[in-house]
Amino acid sequence: MDPRTAGDVTVFVDGRNAFSFPAANLPDDERTRFAIGNSFFKRNWVQAPASTTARDGLGPHFIARSCGGCHVQDGRGKPPEILEHLNTEQPVDLLFRLSIPGKDSIHGVVPEPVYGDQLNNAAVNGVKPEGKIKIETTPVRGVYPDGTPYVLQKPTYSFTNLAYGPMHPNVMVSPRIAPQVIGLGLLEAIDEQEVLRNSQQQAARADSIKGVPNYVWDSYARKEMLGRFGWKANVASLAHQTGGAFLGDIGITSSLFPSENCTESQTDCLQAPNGSENGEPELSDRLFDEIVFYQAVLAPPARRNVNDAQVLKGQKLFESAQCAVCHRPSYTTGKVPFPALSSSALQGQKIWPYTDLLLHDMGEALADNRPDFKANGRQWKTPPLWGIGLIPDVNNHQRLLHDGRADGVEEAILWHGGEAEQSKNKFMNYSAQERAALIRFVESL
Repeated sequence: MDPRTAGDVTVFVDGRNAFSFPAANLPDDERTRFAIGNSFFKRNWVQAPASTTARDGLGPHFIARSCGGCHVQDGRGKPPEILEHLNTEQPVDLLFRLSIPGKDSIHGVVPEPVYGDQLNNAAVNGVKPEGKIKIETTPVRGVYPDGTPYVLQKPTYSFTNLAYGPMHPNVMVSPRIAPQVIGLGLLEAIDEQEVLRNSQQQAARADSIKGVPNYVWDSYARKEMLGRFGWKANVASLAHQTGGAFLGDIGITSSLFPSENCTESQTDCLQAPNGSENGEPELSDRLFDEIVFYQAVLAPPARRNVNDAQVLKGQKLFESAQCAVCHRPSYTTGKVPFPALSSSALQGQKIWPYTDLLLHDMGEALADNRPDFKANGRQWKTPPLWGIGLIPDVNNHQRLLHDGRADGVEEAILWHGGEAEQSKNKFMNYSAQERAALIRFVESL
């Protein structure tokens, strides 16, 4: 079996830096762009005014000081450690989306009127952090049909120390962990018709698997497009994702999002100095383009142990349980949608991301009950599985799902419900040896 996860783009690496290499076939002149984007992705922004004018403008509210603050080593975030039910560590790579009932064709949601569209638990000097996150967990116990017990941890979230008064009584909250950022340009280059074909094929199935696309407003293209990124496929382009994260997570303005993220109630936020010069956004268009380019060409690493007997057995069991219906194994990439922000090296590649890029009802246990564009409160996008087995190497943990509640592949499967209920039950009815093989296969990706 070919270990190349992404055709000629694939890099053969493992260890701490496995997610941080450019596409293997990237030409030399584009490697310079990659290096510039890497610098601005990983280094901290500072409060304005500062002598480092290229990097000032942090906040006023923020949750991280850099992109790499959430995506450490270009990898996946995790929830704070919870010790003896006393959670004092504030999350950096787990953010909380906020909205109230209603729809907005541009933003997809109606932001919470006092705190905006996400809670920021940090702020610059002279500005109050919006609040703190409190996380509590409750054990969920179960038993496999063969008698093997298991325990999952169900998180419950609440807010304390709210600086600007209470939230709207009908506020809807959605926790979102920072995913690894490999292969994003390749996902962007999958032809839209391929994603729609996934939905059409699933609609014709006799079972409950019925994935649907999300369509969202894209600020870079200035039109409605197919959602591909975000936990609810609520973002269409890597450019929009990057601009939104700079504003929401770091408090840095750009041409796409030129206004600071302060609501009318937050007078200290509104009065805080910013890092713009002559009315220009804090992040220049040139640097913005390099940061988007950097993420677009981050290469998925090669698979490991592809000819191992247990891995090959696990692959058959994965397919038998219908996991590959939603986690569609492969595509051939088409043209990149925004050539100025990506590389032609990503085009025409056979890739193995294991996703259909569609929304699925995952059941009540995983529901956030917060709609986002065409996604309802029980739907989540199928996340790609490539690189999943290297998260422990890169980030020293194996937390999975939208809020990191699952500690490893097995727990992630056991949280599946809704459209995935039958697949989960098939997995649970496998023997212990078969379950171990399926998990080993997923960890080889």
